[in-house]
Amino acid sequence: MDMKNDSIVKVNGLVKKFPIGSAGYFTALKGIDLTISEGEFTGLVGPSGSGKTTFLNIVGTLDKPTHGQVRVLNKNVENLIPAQAAQLRKEEMGFIFQSFNLLPVYTVFENVEFPLLLLNIHSDERKKRVMESLEWLGLTSKVNSRPAQLSGGECQRVAIARAMVKRPKLVLADEPTANLDAENSHNILKTMVKLNKELNTCFVFATHDEKVIGYLRRIIHLEDGSIAQDTRVQNPDSQQEK
Repeated sequence: MDMKNDSIVKVNGLVKKFPIGSAGYFTALKGIDLTISEGEFTGLVGPSGSGKTTFLNIVGTLDKPTHGQVRVLNKNVENLIPAQAAQLRKEEMGFIFQSFNLLPVYTVFENVEFPLLLLNIHSDERKKRVMESLEWLGLTSKVNSRPAQLSGGECQRVAIARAMVKRPKLVLADEPTANLDAENSHNILKTMVKLNKELNTCFVFATHDEKVIGYLRRIIHLEDGSIAQDTRVQNPDSQQEK
């Protein structure tokens, strides 16, 4: 199956089952068909247990489908061996989690630099990219701070800088505002909208946070492992322009 040039994710007949006990299965995703294109700012929305994080994990090559085809950045996820999946994540994807997942003994600079170390990029180029990312996120004054010295909002901005430092084509964000207050949530979301527009990075969220939903340009409602509704938003919440 060919994938359109501007498609980042193409999913056909995705089924994911998890074993329960010795004989049963829980079906988390029930035959999902979905295409997500380059530069989208879209979200998987639904209650806990609807399949959002499971879908994100499969798209992010952290898990494999039970049935169906999942093609991400021109690679069939179901055919990737672990080393190939890790390489795809390392080179082409960024991840943002609700728990930040920063390394506590590292400075802000070192946390953001870490993905570039894995790519064996020269130190001068690493420094340039790290400082550029920190400037995008307004964190240049925190370059030598450690996570324990930062607020929750600052930690999440560091996590975004780390996700964006290699300019990935796809960023997957799982409940990125869950541990933030309203003001920090809106600041983080405005920053992600800006990066999406300026860098044409595709952002895919898993969320049930109404604040996040207000910024999305496409809302995919999941219910009980199936797509209940897929809506394009012409004019996302005006608050992102304030």
